[in-house]
Amino acid sequence: MTLERRRVGKTKLEVTTLGLGGAPMGGFRATISDAEAMALTDEAYELGVRYFDTSPFYGYGRSELRMGGALRQKPREDYVLSTKIGRILHAMKPGEKKPADFRDNGLPGFAPVFDYTYDGVMRSLEHSHLRLGIARIDIALIHDVDFWTTKDRTVLEERFKTVMDSGFKALDELRKAGVVGAIGVGINEADTSLRFIKAGNFDCMLLAGRYTLLAPGGLEAFLPECIARNVSVILGGPYNSGILTGGVKPGATHDYVAAPAPLIEKAQKIEAVCRRHGVELGAAAMQFPLFHPAVCSVIPGALSVAEAKQNVARLSAKIPVELWSELKREKLLDPNAPTPN
Repeated sequence: MTLERRRVGKTKLEVTTLGLGGAPMGGFRATISDAEAMALTDEAYELGVRYFDTSPFYGYGRSELRMGGALRQKPREDYVLSTKIGRILHAMKPGEKKPADFRDNGLPGFAPVFDYTYDGVMRSLEHSHLRLGIARIDIALIHDVDFWTTKDRTVLEERFKTVMDSGFKALDELRKAGVVGAIGVGINEADTSLRFIKAGNFDCMLLAGRYTLLAPGGLEAFLPECIARNVSVILGGPYNSGILTGGVKPGATHDYVAAPAPLIEKAQKIEAVCRRHGVELGAAAMQFPLFHPAVCSVIPGALSVAEAKQNVARLSAKIPVELWSELKREKLLDPNAPTPN
């Protein structure tokens, strides 16, 4: 199928409204093989997806290697590729242990070190080019400068200052030279994203899990500022790490941990409304963010060919406008959230 394309900020880049997130193929939710990762990337491409997002952090290089292996076989002008800066992978020393961020502990022999400096940005992107085996990276994103990641305000302030005083300059130079087409930030907080777009000239923000059917954060301040500044929003984690995929029950995950009871209850009520209108919860979750004019793409991950197909099917599912009206009447959706009605 042909997916709609939307422009990224003030740039010439256009992304499909559905992209493919590369965290799962790095071993984030489960362990899959190289062949499975490349097959699901191929399937997403065959189904019309033309925006692919990865990071050195995902599987400590494994996601970039796998996604690059599949995309190298495609015409380069056909797709948009983004990756991230902020962590340099270094070869581990004897006896050194790596953090257990991924199910299979990532690419053997390499561990990440945070580096948001000018030199760190240049080195990170050089390494990414080599892992991907692709000469052009379209979008470079500052990764994980948020409290959700650091859990420490002092560390957050240090990293924010470093990246804006040093790393940002490298990204801006690369953009001006045409080496990358757009620069942005990829984090998990709307308020910190707002801080970034007020601090620098960015083209896009990749916001994970924060403007969703369950948690429409950023509606009051962040998203209006994006419209005012012509900064596009790429929405990661539209399923809030699992709770919005459907069949909501206690133990469903939100932000990668078991969701608290109030969120379970709200998600179940949303799903009940969806059922009354013959709509799958996952389809409503996929389509909701794209109603906002600031959002250019939604990028769920996938662990299999079946999940890649499911994501496309959910985006193309027919949803009656009455569903959105009922969600607002039941106070399950912010009345100011853009919807077709």
